[in-house]
Amino acid sequence: MRLDQNFAGAADDLPTLLRRKGLLGPPAIVDPIPGAGLNQKGWEPTEATTILAFKFSGGVLVAGDRRATSGNTVVYDRADKVLEIDRHSIMAIAGVPATAWEMARVLEHSFQYFRRTQLQEMSVDGKVRALSKLLRDNFGFVMQGVGMVVPIFATYDSDPKPEARLYFYDAMGAQFEVTDYAATGSGSPAVRGILYYENNWGAKPLKKLSEDEAVSIALRALDTAAESDTSTGGVDRSGKIYPLIKIVSGEGITTLPETKIAAVFKKTVA
Repeated sequence: MRLDQNFAGAADDLPTLLRRKGLLGPPAIVDPIPGAGLNQKGWEPTEATTILAFKFSGGVLVAGDRRATSGNTVVYDRADKVLEIDRHSIMAIAGVPATAWEMARVLEHSFQYFRRTQLQEMSVDGKVRALSKLLRDNFGFVMQGVGMVVPIFATYDSDPKPEARLYFYDAMGAQFEVTDYAATGSGSPAVRGILYYENNWGAKPLKKLSEDEAVSIALRALDTAAESDTSTGGVDRSGKIYPLIKIVSGEGITTLPETKIAAVFKKTVA
């Protein structure tokens, strides 16, 4: 691309500059009257939706629905939104899967490189800041509307005091540690309401739940979110598709088999 040396494009964003040079088509025209045929349909990125995490008696439970959408179209119903980064760390994703999965791969390689070169695990603070930097570096794509990722990060800190740690982020990379629970994605308002209620007025606080009780709460929360948010998969009863659930504890990461999740669902939810 030959650039005009006398052109000062500081006031233009990248899409505007590309259109000026004839390398990008005109922006989509929003149809003021639905169905009138005036809208030029543009590219819509595939998006992931609702994830949640909370501390219980056995560590941190992290769950995510399986649906990926593009606009109002269901693209895939078995998306993996709960990703293992190392032996004690999980990144759950809401946003654009392509960007999120690439971040997870970079994060995994960074942790491996540190462990092999320094002969020790990276500190929890280092892991949290590494993900924050990836989100910050991605903010340019967020501003263009093609790469937003809003993750949850769960890990187990064995030094100096063994405990589960849970963080959520915004799209600019700011991190926030939570004491009890976190949820993000399009269905998260309903999920946060359920977790708040269960933690304060349920039979017992979230941190005192057994594994089966925690799984039951996660399934109910995602199923409720799916009732009002079409982008959240929840539990597909006809297809027998259940959310992906992993647990982080001092022993490592455990992925709950579908048979166990199905059994808890049929016993306490369905």
